[in-house]
Amino acid sequence: MKKIILMILVGLLAIGTIALSKEASKEDASKAATTEKKYTEEEFKAKLSEEIAKALKKSGSGHLVDFSKELLEKEEKNNLKEMELKKVEEELRHSQQDFQKKIVEFEESQKKFLGCIESQKESQDRRVAQMVDVIANMKPQTAADVLSIQDADLSVSILSKLDTVKASKIFNLMDKEVTAKLQKQFVQMKK
Repeated sequence: MKKIILMILVGLLAIGTIALSKEASKEDASKAATTEKKYTEEEFKAKLSEEIAKALKKSGSGHLVDFSKELLEKEEKNNLKEMELKKVEEELRHSQQDFQKKIVEFEESQKKFLGCIESQKESQDRRVAQMVDVIANMKPQTAADVLSIQDADLSVSILSKLDTVKASKIFNLMDKEVTAKLQKQFVQMKK
């Protein structure tokens, strides 16, 4: 787009220069050749617009002046939009990087949490296994008395790991209501 605009402007400038060259004197040409100025980009654009406008007005092409001004304005707008897009892209890139960091942090904390839960489960399983050994070595009446007053979930867990003959003897020695409750929970646990 810029190349096309510059080609059009150079063409217009050439047409204007040809028209002006007939009117320009040799002194003006020698002065222009000897003077050399350095411009910033903005000054250059302003000076270029000004010179093109002068040249086109002298050659009688008012429509071309308006057209070239419109082209330059559109180019400037496009440049501004491009800069805004780059800024938005940069912000998006930063947000994406922050999001990736948060995902990694979340995964790490999730692993720690799951590890903690797993270690708690292993610890609980060890304690239940130890209680199974203790209950297995007790007399059935003593075991029935101990399991009757324990938490129902713990009692069912222990009874499920005992030998079936030992578990049935313990159930027979327990209070009938406690036995019914534990057996019902035991059956539901097996499902």
